[in-house]
Amino acid sequence: MSFVPVILWTDGLIFALLGGVLALVWFIRRHPHLSAPWAAVARRPMATGAALVLAVFVVIGLLDSLHYRARLSDSPPGRPQYSVEVLSVFDKLVGKLRTHQEKTYSAPLAMQLYAKEFVERDGASVRDYPRLKYGGAHLKRADERMPDIVRRALVGVAQGLAVGVLLFGLLAAWQTRRRRIALRPWLASWARGGLSWPGRTLVLVVALLLMLGAVTVRLAAGYHVFGTDKVGQDVLYITLKSIRTGLVIGTLTTLVTLPLAIVLGVAAGYFRGWVDDVIQYVYTVLNSIPGVLLIAASVLIVQVAIEANPERFDTAAARADIRLLALCLIMGVTSWTGLARLLRGESLKLRTLDYVEAARAFGVSHARIISRHIFPNVFHLVLISIVLDFSGLVLAEAVLSYVGVGVDPSMYSWGNMINGARLELAREPVVWWQLTAAFTFMFTLVLAANLFADGVRDAFDPRREGRP
Repeated sequence: MSFVPVILWTDGLIFALLGGVLALVWFIRRHPHLSAPWAAVARRPMATGAALVLAVFVVIGLLDSLHYRARLSDSPPGRPQYSVEVLSVFDKLVGKLRTHQEKTYSAPLAMQLYAKEFVERDGASVRDYPRLKYGGAHLKRADERMPDIVRRALVGVAQGLAVGVLLFGLLAAWQTRRRRIALRPWLASWARGGLSWPGRTLVLVVALLLMLGAVTVRLAAGYHVFGTDKVGQDVLYITLKSIRTGLVIGTLTTLVTLPLAIVLGVAAGYFRGWVDDVIQYVYTVLNSIPGVLLIAASVLIVQVAIEANPERFDTAAARADIRLLALCLIMGVTSWTGLARLLRGESLKLRTLDYVEAARAFGVSHARIISRHIFPNVFHLVLISIVLDFSGLVLAEAVLSYVGVGVDPSMYSWGNMINGARLELAREPVVWWQLTAAFTFMFTLVLAANLFADGVRDAFDPRREGRP
């Protein structure tokens, strides 16, 4: 076997979460009253476009969660030996981005190093900008760079546009056959936005994503699109690898937050009395402790545990992964209080309604009242909080890594990129592209999550029913 699969803790949790989401989608599709709000989300252009952008990030994160260890080329046939380096399917797909490593810094789309060095030229040692090993290596002269970049960009735009037109043609053929109408009336309805779904937004966003992806692929085949870092690694590769870390922080932390917030918040509001007093005391005390101190202490404890048990974490990826998991756990433990307070207040109101009082008078158990009458009426708050808090958790990772208590320094993350960029901004000449790349991708993910969250809030919040 040329490889051996590696399942990290976060990998298992990610795919378990994916399975749960798919099961939930199947369940929602079978119940019209549950699928109606999601249909309303799908009819909102902004939410649809944001969902497509989020889907691209999710696909990259899932591909980067399929890990393996490659077989060493010189291992004997009967006794295969495998590399200690843990790679992913994403690494395999973008192999040149990972392996084409330069000596040190180079600017975006450059063909020379960013700083001058002593090089041999015509038998003499002169100080000049050395040529890169891979970036622009196919060019002979420096004046060929800009025409080549323009040509590659135009070819990428044409390729992306061609694929977009093909997909649009398939969509039009499927829709006309499904609705049994001619192509011209359907195109006219699509052009004026008369479809029951945001067709223009869907086609436009898909076309833009295809063109942007094709241009990036064409440029990355000959250059370092976002330049290279201090050790010569491609910054585009580092940025794409950081997507998984951001998604893990945003999703797995929620798995810890939700059970605590739902159980404790609903129990405090429904039972009141001493139960309410105890739960309020717990989250009041927890809010009084700075979250950064709890996270720093937890990370230190995990680091000591890893060093004390090296046999359990035999690779650098396993050590970084368990630290990431611990960070998700402690962030979940410290971030459930806001949602719990919200659910407590809503449960206090719901328990006084007539149908809840009637159910209690007929002797219905507390568990049945909570599951049938309380929780379904606060579920929209839970869902809205999930999508709104996701972007906050992604930004929190960057802040924690910047102060040195985030993910492992060896793990790719936007926070580690920003942390490293603060020293690069103080050097001369300034190295600005690593910070720019991290900011661009983080901004895109957070903006898409916020726009999608707005659509979910408008569709699920009953107080906004009927508003545009």
